[in-house]
Amino acid sequence: GKKFVGDLGSDGTITWQETGQVFNSPSAWATHCKRLVNPAKKSGCGWASVRYKGQKLDQYKAAWLRQHQPNVPPPEEVGPGSPPPGTPRLRGTSWVPAPCGEGGGGGPGGGADPQGHHPEGPAPRRAPGAGQRRPVHLLPGKRLEVKPRVPVRYCTLGTRDSARNPQTLVEVTSFAAINKFQPFNVAISSNVLLLLDFHSHLTRSEVVGYLGGRWDTNTQLLTVLRAFPCRTRLGDAEAAGAVEEPFYHGNPGVESKIAPFWVMPPPEQRPNDYGIPMDVEVTYIQDGFLTNDVVQEMFYKGAPDLVKFQELWSQDQTYLDKLKGSLASRTPKDQSFSHVLEQIFSLLK
Repeated sequence: GKKFVGDLGSDGTITWQETGQVFNSPSAWATHCKRLVNPAKKSGCGWASVRYKGQKLDQYKAAWLRQHQPNVPPPEEVGPGSPPPGTPRLRGTSWVPAPCGEGGGGGPGGGADPQGHHPEGPAPRRAPGAGQRRPVHLLPGKRLEVKPRVPVRYCTLGTRDSARNPQTLVEVTSFAAINKFQPFNVAISSNVLLLLDFHSHLTRSEVVGYLGGRWDTNTQLLTVLRAFPCRTRLGDAEAAGAVEEPFYHGNPGVESKIAPFWVMPPPEQRPNDYGIPMDVEVTYIQDGFLTNDVVQEMFYKGAPDLVKFQELWSQDQTYLDKLKGSLASRTPKDQSFSHVLEQIFSLLK
């Protein structure tokens, strides 16, 4: 195939040598190049298409996972694009990472936002190091200002623009509004929801993470089985470039409302438009027990705006009471899990 060459900038952007055009993410770069070669072909996630120093960027992701999760099996067994240990592979299925926010590819692309809004088209910039994240050092006790973000309507976006704020929120659109049916089904496990909910309660800033699961081409069913919270938050100004394509993000209210969306590719006659964030209906699967990966990902001690769970959230509720109430509907059927929760809650006091 045709080879395209670009420069990886210190801020994680990719500059196309031929024209000088700057792209904010591997997905944006790969999608643009693929459209030049074959405009009719749907473009998938760019991480497996772009190489840095001879290695595909998804290999850098795997290396990062090994470094930060030393107690889990290798990425070929467990990772953002792999099944949890002990789960048999099913005929006619393939394991895919939570698809890129720009849509397209072998399975549906999308994410989940507790506020029901979609982070707009251009993926957030990557950190230097081609996929590897740098540790973030922030002063303890520093309070980060949380500014309200007002979502915009999709029709106001226009064509893709690298200068647009990649964290712009866009209102989702229902399939009924465009006279279409949802082209696939989505199922998500209660353990994933539990981890997302827990993760969202720990700081006053927005949090982000990846989702992983299984895409069944025969039944057009995407099953979300794993969540991978990012150690970096959107509230970290220094590390804003270290957060790639947030597949879930947000801060919850009394109880988190998970609002999944899929970014549908733009019409073929308007290939330079942003993808359309579509509201997605989801089936929830109640897990019978808590898996080890969920416990390992329950963290957050270094955040400068870590929630103090003994403080009052409302007139008669502490932040810990709020967290307990929100997690109540997502706990596994196994009654012994209540003891695990109590241990976790005791660490938060």
